[in-house]
Formats: sequence, C-alpha cells, structure tokens
Amino acid sequence: MILTDTHTHLYSEQFNDDIDVVIQNCIAKGIERLFLPNIDSSSIDGMMKLGTDYPNNCFPMMGLHPTSVGENYKEELTIVEEWLNKHQFCAIGEIGIDLYWDKTLLKQQQDAFRFQIGLAKKHNLPFVIHCRDSFDEIFEILDELNDDKMRGIFHCFTGTVEQANHIINYGDFKIGIGGVVTFKNSGLDKVVEQIDIKHLVLETDSPYLSPTPYRGKRNESTYLLGIAEKVADIYNISVEEVAKITTKNSKEIFGF
Repeated sequence: MILTDTHTHLYSEQFNDDIDVVIQNCIAKGIERLFLPNIDSSSIDGMMKLGTDYPNNCFPMMGLHPTSVGENYKEELTIVEEWLNKHQFCAIGEIGIDLYWDKTLLKQQQDAFRFQIGLAKKHNLPFVIHCRDSFDEIFEILDELNDDKMRGIFHCFTGTVEQANHIINYGDFKIGIGGVVTFKNSGLDKVVEQIDIKHLVLETDSPYLSPTPYRGKRNESTYLLGIAEKVADIYNISVEEVAKITTKNSKEIFGF
C-alpha cells in the first residue's frame, strides 16, 4: 500500500529536531510520496534540502503563498521565477487567495495568483491552490484563465458540493482532503460522500490542521493514515483501495 501526502510542510521549523524520524515513520507506514509546497523565499532552503536528502520521497514545489504576498511581492515572484528557470519542480504552489487574515491586499494577491498561473502554464506544471474565504475570487480568475494547460489541486477543500462541482468541471483538477474531514462537526464528510473518489487526493498540511484525535498537536504526514481511514469509512471501501485510488489521482496531476 502506497499513500501520497499531496501537501505537507515538513521543512517547517517545527520538525527541526526530528525530521528524519518523521520521514522514516512515514515510509514505514506506506506514506512514501510527500509533496512539499513552498511558502516564500524564507522557506526555500529548508524545502530544497529535504528534496536533496530524500529524492525518492520528498518533492518540492515552487511558489508564493498568498499570506506572504506583501508590498514586496513582485520581488518574491522574481525569486520564484528564477528558481523555476534553474530547477525542475513538481508543481507551482502553494498559490491562491486568502481573505481570512487580511483583505487589504486582495489586488496584490490576485496579481500574484494570475502571474503564477502563467508560470505554471509556461513550465507545463500543475498548480496547488490555497483558497480561504475566497472561492468566488478564485473561481473568477480560473474561469477567466481556463484552458487545456490548466491543471492542479484545490488544497484543503472545505467547500460545498456546488463548489466541488465547479472545480471538477474545469476537467483537470483534484480536490485535496485533509484533517478537517475527521472533525466531528465540520460537515465535510457529508460533502465528500457526494463526490466521486476519482476526484480526490489526500493531504495533511502538516504541521497544521491535525486530524482527530491529534487536534491541537503538531500535525505530521504519518497522520495521513487516519485521514485515509475516514475516507474509507465514507465510501465503505478498504484503506488499501483509498490509497490505490488517491495515489493514482495524484499521479494524474503531478505526472509521476
């Protein structure tokens, strides 16, 4: 059984003391594919080191996270572009719009999102979308730019069935399901059961959003197994089947 964590920040300082143990535990539990979304220029070195240390397990992305979009965002995007021109990445990410923390930089976030979608198309890469309190704004841009070069993952999906169908209708996007699906009152399980599993990939977003029963503690990719077990319960299939399908789905996006 091979499970794929399509979104994990294992380079975070929260793993400074035990990252090798964490990754070895992942591999031992069959979680062998770990996709690393970038945040900004400050996270690149740590992320790239994991890609070098674990080339068969850790796969870096390159991008500027929307919450790191500030007044100097064009400088940050220049760094992103320079890295893309000199190194092969698995995706552009994570990118998008976040209106939960700050709405004052919406225009800059929109500009950065559009620019990075352009980079994804230029380099023939998928992109991984961070969407928080911003489905309408994200869909407006994707509807505008949609073409046969556009593919990726909606990371940490917590939307409605209607929003899931909007994503599915783009044709080449998967929906990332993480720890929220295990939360008792999230309602996400009721949404997931109305989506064909062929549209889903699994993720942890570690060290954030720990699934039940680890809420409030550091999240890690080993907890992906609990998310897979919840998804297996929703569809009334085995964890092994969930692993097989969702890993296949991840390969459709990332290409390997």
